[in-house]
Amino acid sequence: KSSVQTIGEEQIQNPYTELLVLKGHQDIVRFLVQIDDFRFASAGDDGIIFLWNAQTGEKLLELHGHTHKITAIAPFSSSDASEEKKHLVLTASADRTVIVWDCTSGRQVQKVSCFHSTVKCLTVLQRLDVWLSGGSDLCVWNRKLDLLCKTSHLTDAGISALVELPKNCVAAAVGKELIIFRLIASNNGSEGWNILEVKRLVDHQDNILSIVSVNDLTFVTGSHVGELIVWDALDWTKQASECNFWDSSVHPDTQPEIKLSQSPNETSVQHLTSDEECVFAAVGKGIYVYNLQMKRVIACQRTAHDSSVLHIEKLPNRQLISCSEDGSVRIWELREKQQLPAEPVPTGFFSMWGFGRANKQANQAAKKMQENTPMYSLELVGDLIGHSSAVQMFLYFGELGLATCSADHLIILWKDGERESRLRSLTLFQKLAQNLQLK
Repeated sequence: KSSVQTIGEEQIQNPYTELLVLKGHQDIVRFLVQIDDFRFASAGDDGIIFLWNAQTGEKLLELHGHTHKITAIAPFSSSDASEEKKHLVLTASADRTVIVWDCTSGRQVQKVSCFHSTVKCLTVLQRLDVWLSGGSDLCVWNRKLDLLCKTSHLTDAGISALVELPKNCVAAAVGKELIIFRLIASNNGSEGWNILEVKRLVDHQDNILSIVSVNDLTFVTGSHVGELIVWDALDWTKQASECNFWDSSVHPDTQPEIKLSQSPNETSVQHLTSDEECVFAAVGKGIYVYNLQMKRVIACQRTAHDSSVLHIEKLPNRQLISCSEDGSVRIWELREKQQLPAEPVPTGFFSMWGFGRANKQANQAAKKMQENTPMYSLELVGDLIGHSSAVQMFLYFGELGLATCSADHLIILWKDGERESRLRSLTLFQKLAQNLQLK
């Protein structure tokens, strides 16, 4: 029996009571990126990019140019002093091309088709005014799409994720390795760059699936077998790690589930997001809140959904949103709970005292730390039912609402029903007032 939480008809804290269904895609919609305050782009397996208005749900542009599915997308704003701010979007496809699109006109600005393999990730380094493409090698490009430099062929697996680090460095996930590269500008005054491999980190036991930058000092990676590692972003040393996500003895307040064996999919870290204080991890079917200061999980919902959680975000308030392969989108609230007397800490539990040293002193210190730590619970406050298939990801637009995309080919804009109702009443009132003035 699944111990997934359910919520009744009464969802007092769920503002998203109105929805707009946006149709246009012919296949799985995998990506949503925000262009500006009102516009976002969607892309997926049909190779088409759509631009939408987040306020009205209006389809603004339909961009055709790729012949295979989209594998990566990134917004790229130009801030050239000679012209007004231009909003561009970069798309990579399984057709081994990358296209730069103008978000105002919808035209192709540039197209590159010199790749030996599919580009799996795109990252814009705004400070350096360059962008990177990751696939079987790492390439550095300027705004005009000139190739500035590239690494030699890495592996057949290629780069699956990239994150920007301080001091002109980037971390690239290549299988279970994390490779740190540094970009060095040429001395001769030309626009040339060199890319230098500076370190390989081999602490993960399995493929790295997710990577997130917390701030200029810290970044975090998560792997297929449920390891979460916190890294120093300046010297690339390991700060802390957690690999007991599925161990019920570590989280005694959660309902134990009877399992014959632990399948890796149930422990894989699909997505990570962060604020300055915590890392929020989508692990298997669950969501976990890992406090960076305490170096421990402070709240979790082991079975947040019926199947794998694909995306998680923290909202500006104390809420989280998660979406899953089961087609659901859920809103959670992080609540402080009354602390129970501390249990003895299991020796397998990672804490700042070391990996499972079962000496008395460490146990007492960890126990004392548990007593002084406020623990939190994740309470289900909203269930957004609308998609009929896996919800791949979502975008939060503040008071404009939430956009979700799914394998059912649809995008749904979730709106605050009360706010929309007030806006409609206001518009109607203004129209009536105008009519009266005309009379």
